Amino acid sequence: MIGIFTRLVLLISAGILFFATVATSRDAPRVTPMTPDVVDKYEQTQPSADFIRREAMVPMRDGISLYTVIVMKKGTKDAPILLSRTPYDAHDSTHRVASQRIVDILEVMDAEFAEDGYIRVYQDIRGLHRSGGAYIMNRPLAGPLNDTGIDESTDAYDTIDWLVRNVPESNGNVGVIGSSYLGFTTLMAEIRPHPALKAAVPQSPMVDGWIGDDWFHNGAFRFSSLDYAVGQSTNKADGGGEFALGGGDDYTRYLEAGSVADFAKRLRIEHYPGVRKFLENPAYTNFWSLQAVDKWLAAEPLKVPTLIEVGQWDQEDSYGGPAVYRALEPKDTRNDRVFLAIGPWRHSGANHYGYDLGSLTFTGDTAREWRVNYVKPFFDHWLKGAPDPHTPPVLTYATGVNQWNKSPRWPMGKARPLYLADGGTATFERSAVAGHYEYVSDPAHPVPFIPRPIDMSDPMQWKPWLVHDQRFVSGRPDVASWTSAPLEKPVHIMGAPQVELFASTSGTDGDWVVKLIDVYPNDVPEAAAQGAKPSMAGYELPIGIEIFRGRYLKSFAEPAPLAPGRVEHYRWALPNVDHVFLPGHRIMVQVQSSLFPLYDRNPQTYVGNIMYAKPGDYRKATQSVWFGGDRASAVVLPVVE
Repeated sequence: MIGIFTRLVLLISAGILFFATVATSRDAPRVTPMTPDVVDKYEQTQPSADFIRREAMVPMRDGISLYTVIVMKKGTKDAPILLSRTPYDAHDSTHRVASQRIVDILEVMDAEFAEDGYIRVYQDIRGLHRSGGAYIMNRPLAGPLNDTGIDESTDAYDTIDWLVRNVPESNGNVGVIGSSYLGFTTLMAEIRPHPALKAAVPQSPMVDGWIGDDWFHNGAFRFSSLDYAVGQSTNKADGGGEFALGGGDDYTRYLEAGSVADFAKRLRIEHYPGVRKFLENPAYTNFWSLQAVDKWLAAEPLKVPTLIEVGQWDQEDSYGGPAVYRALEPKDTRNDRVFLAIGPWRHSGANHYGYDLGSLTFTGDTAREWRVNYVKPFFDHWLKGAPDPHTPPVLTYATGVNQWNKSPRWPMGKARPLYLADGGTATFERSAVAGHYEYVSDPAHPVPFIPRPIDMSDPMQWKPWLVHDQRFVSGRPDVASWTSAPLEKPVHIMGAPQVELFASTSGTDGDWVVKLIDVYPNDVPEAAAQGAKPSMAGYELPIGIEIFRGRYLKSFAEPAPLAPGRVEHYRWALPNVDHVFLPGHRIMVQVQSSLFPLYDRNPQTYVGNIMYAKPGDYRKATQSVWFGGDRASAVVLPVVE
């Protein structure tokens, strides 16, 4: 009994001493059952954390301040700064997981930089999240469309100037990096750049929203643009702007809504400035053409070494990266300042995990390979003085054989037309036999871009849609196909295939969609050797898909009706690719006149502003694709030996 009593006294005494110590150390009054339980803040970052995280409001030249987060490992000194200017919340980008490790709180793409002592900086662009000022989507460069003197270029300059003066751990060298919208702000930083900006890696950048990036493709409007514009412009992009559409099939939902303007009116967003910019400007007038970033860069001297990246199956910004490369490369007289990388990725896939895409499997994490073997050494050289890594002028990943290729220029291939011919055949020999193939395009039954039901907000549908097996539309009478014989030897293409389409319509307007497809053998004998899954037997893999709106045949800026029955010659490009069609595979070309609801339907009756087409304007049309003779439709492949 004495032993038990003694132990009990000791435990009680220890408890009293512990609580007294706690109360004393916190200098707080004794708690009671009625003591309020709310505290101002819980500091997640503990003294044991391996990083330092600072927040700052960085002043711009017009007095506006931008929220900026600075993160680095403890003990960092004489280190370069890697900056990303984002519309997607700098706080969340540097607070991804509650952790005491820097590699956890930052994005996957930041791991190698954070571990090697880089100072990582994220900043909210003006008008969004915690930054001051007014948000203007893809704010134009100061000039004809912007008389304020303030743009993303000046904001980047002022930010870099503040960072090199106020981050004592810095060595004074700054790099910029980012994908999509952040690719846009990365490119803007290169226009009249700050002297401390030494290198840039724009990834899948938004460059020309009308020709081939987010909003339009060759004049055809992307419905998803409405959702994005509303979300970004609502409550400083902090939420509340998402469409409350519920479940169901977007194909049916958009079809029942009618035109783009009808859909906007149904959601009561037709007066939003971002939406009105689309509705009121369907053509490539100065409103859009003067916003093209590649044109801005072409007019400026090349001052910043630039490594441009794009995914081969980028479902959002396939146009911008190669367009910037074409604008900058002629200025690189020594071939050591402008570089291009094309990987087997979806949009922004280079910043995540690159083991696979949809049904495709690659030999390892291709995205990490690119970041570790090329991006990191590129920045190390220009920002830290490391030895020249001899970044290849062009780095591409050859899908089909799954290997990296280094090239001196882009494109590499020589033009070799794959002609459409009689009997649904595709051949490298031009046919003297002329003819045409007809199908009826009905706006009431547009061709879906992926199998229904469609949920365009579902990332599992959206991200890999460009590699989806095209057999789901093979039985439709409004999808025309031409297929080669099984290949006897590989056909390797490196570049952007060019469409040469001779076509006519019974309507006065119309869309043309062309797909270049790799048709796998039905038994897939090379599955184990080439990383193809057994389910790939007979797979129809899209290598490139692109649309062209007929009213812009003569001029992107001044649309005009088509003459019914007149055969016209359409020319446009498919996305840039490095792909090998293997022996035993077939090459297929498909032509159709809708890709819904990714793109709005063409009424096939010419109206002044297609966004406001009325129900009676949507009419069936007979579409004719011509081949052989003087009207030899083809897809011109950039073939390398």
